Amino acid sequence: MKPDKRIKAFEELGLILREIDNDNFPDRINNEEVKKKVLKLKKLTENVINYNGWFTFPMVVNAIKSLGESLDKQKLNQWISKYYQELSENKSPKTVAVIMAGNVPAVGFHDFLSVLISGNKILAKLSSDDDKLLPAIADILISLEPEFDEHITLTTEIIKGFDAVIATGSNNSARYFEYYFSKYPGIIRKNRNGVAVLTGEETEKELENLADDIFLYYGLGCRNISKLYVPENYDFTKLFDILAGRKDVIENHKYFNNYEYNKAIFLVNKQEHYDTGNLLLTENAGFASPVSVLYYSYYKDKNALRNELMVNSENIQCIVSSAGFLTDKVPFGKSQSPELWDYADGVDTMKFLLSL
Repeated sequence: MKPDKRIKAFEELGLILREIDNDNFPDRINNEEVKKKVLKLKKLTENVINYNGWFTFPMVVNAIKSLGESLDKQKLNQWISKYYQELSENKSPKTVAVIMAGNVPAVGFHDFLSVLISGNKILAKLSSDDDKLLPAIADILISLEPEFDEHITLTTEIIKGFDAVIATGSNNSARYFEYYFSKYPGIIRKNRNGVAVLTGEETEKELENLADDIFLYYGLGCRNISKLYVPENYDFTKLFDILAGRKDVIENHKYFNNYEYNKAIFLVNKQEHYDTGNLLLTENAGFASPVSVLYYSYYKDKNALRNELMVNSENIQCIVSSAGFLTDKVPFGKSQSPELWDYADGVDTMKFLLSL
């Protein structure tokens, strides 16, 4: 299949995913098979919570629409232009095993996209926490471009018969992956978290967007903000008011249970903390805060902070900030909407796939 044909299919998929919450959209689809698959995905967005209590309807819709936005024609072409010559080479496809996480709805989609756009075949080991959404999306893609059918295998069973591997997991599972897949070319991803650097000059809109970065997907994503850096004597008042306004998260019983548990631990241990009624904030040098907890640290010197962020780069997935003294940063509210070229852990997935 020519690169342009692969790209066009994903572009058409993007148009569909962007309209996933539009009840009138399926009626405009002329292809009956595609329409049937789209209706199936729409229904799944409503009932997938029965399989994973974290996957509430608003969170799932947000994830799917975000994937659709990333498949915009201009963005796809901008992403692919860097690799187009290599993509055009007529090489035999390799089978790439992708071990997917299940913390965020359809979180493995970028690897799915990259493997297929690169002209290779994907053998995906789905997480039991997220084994419904990607197959439904893949069904739509195959209806749009049937040639993809022989390039896609999605399973929850043990995988074998592959040429390379991309695996995402915890630091503990990464050690297992590195041992088990040591003879294969691969990308092994470990725990990382999003951090935000505040200056005290943020607008109310920026703080509202920061709340999105914290609460979206209940803080379970590797790009969610789990740690704040704030200047000495920072006034938390405005931020606390905005965070407290996000009452919808506490309505999820899984999140609420985590909040109640961590609150009890703080109280029993007499650990100093702030409580906004839906989030617990405590001063901590770490990066990976528990669900419903946000760590923060104070900083004095901008250069010292830059050095600290650089030293801890292996723990950081992205930095959200509007601070002028930081260069490699993401705008507030965009931590969970990475561009196609914003590779996880900073490793160029496409370059790896095209080297096979």
